[in-house]
Order: sequence, then C-alpha cells, then structure tokens
Amino acid sequence: MSVTEMFSYIQGFLSADQDVREDIRKVVQNLEQTAREILTVLQSVHQPSGFKEIPSKCARARELFCTVRTHMAELKTKFPAEQYYRFHEHWRFVLQRLVFLAAFVVYLESEALVTREEVAQILGIEVVREKGFHLDVEDFLAGVLIMASELSRLAVNSVTAGDYSRPLRISNFINELDSGFRLLNLKNDPLRKRYDGLKYDVKKIEEVVYDLSIRGLAKEPESGGDK
Repeated sequence: MSVTEMFSYIQGFLSADQDVREDIRKVVQNLEQTAREILTVLQSVHQPSGFKEIPSKCARARELFCTVRTHMAELKTKFPAEQYYRFHEHWRFVLQRLVFLAAFVVYLESEALVTREEVAQILGIEVVREKGFHLDVEDFLAGVLIMASELSRLAVNSVTAGDYSRPLRISNFINELDSGFRLLNLKNDPLRKRYDGLKYDVKKIEEVVYDLSIRGLAKEPESGGDK
C-alpha cells in the first residue's frame, strides 16, 4: 500500500466515524429536548399549589418518558453495541439528567429511592453491559445525586407551601442516601465532586428542619399518612 493509499484509507475511516457521531448527536438533541420538557413539567411541583398536582405531573412526565424510549431505541441503531464507551461522552450528560428525572418522579410518587433496574426500564435500556445499550452505574449514581439537590430545594419550598412534614421526610430520605454513598469507594473524579455536594444538601435540609423545630412546626409524619 502506498502512502497515498494509506492516508486515503484513513480519511475514509475518519469520515465514517464522523458520520456516526453526527447521527448520534442528532438523536441526543432530541433526547435533550424531551428531557427539558419533562423538567418543565416537574418544576411546577415547587410552586405553592404544585403539591396538589404531583400525581398529574408525574403521570404527564411518564407519558413523556415514552418519547424518551423511542429516542433511545433509535440511538441504539446508530453504532455497534460493542462500541458503547467509544461514543459514551455524546449521551452521558443527557442520560444522567434522565436518570435524575426518573428518580425524581419515583420519589414524588412513592418517596422511595429508584433502583437502577427501574430507571433502565423507564428509559427503555439495559442494565447488563453485555446486553447492549445500558445504564452505566456511575451515570445512575450521578443522576441520583442530582435528585438530592432537587429535594433540598423541594424541602425549602414545602415550608413556603405550608407542608411542614414533608421536609422531615425528605431529611430522613437524604440522610439514608448519604449513608449509602458513604459505603462507596468512589474513584470517578466528577462523581466524587458531585457526591461532595451532597453534604451541602444534607446541611441545607437540616437547617430547614431545625427552623421548623424551633418554631414548633416540625412533627414526625404518622405512618400511613398522606405523602
């Protein structure tokens, strides 16, 4: 093979790779748009009247996740399954945002922590790497940490809305989440930095609960009570 032929071959490879990346970017843009739509729906729960609308807002968000699954199915066709991590950076951010949104919906519905398997099902992707397009464990953890920040905001807005028991429930949940993360030996620098922010979420929520306590408004929620 001559030098010219060799570089012509390399150019063909680079062009093909660029075409794949462009196709991926187009689908990711659609995912980002749908993620923004879901976030817009869920942001309304922070309004004083929003707590009464939680069931309807979660239902609407789940409808939009149907669109997410459609985009995910399309994304899977744009590259060979074994090259997942070669192109991972293209969808890493939006996937973490979608994990956050799925986790937030599940929390609003049940006040429970979503599992990685549940998120994968909501997004229409796999959990096991060998099965193809999957939810990387670090992307899952990053999304859960984003949700923690959203819950600290929800705790503050709950007080504004006159819901004084919700911050206590959020506090218990976040403390359990923090205890869970303490069991992990995180080596991923971005994930570690995001986890470091969890301590500020814990502190912020504790301040809300403390303020309610000194005002005589903090009461432990009764078991089986409305959430």
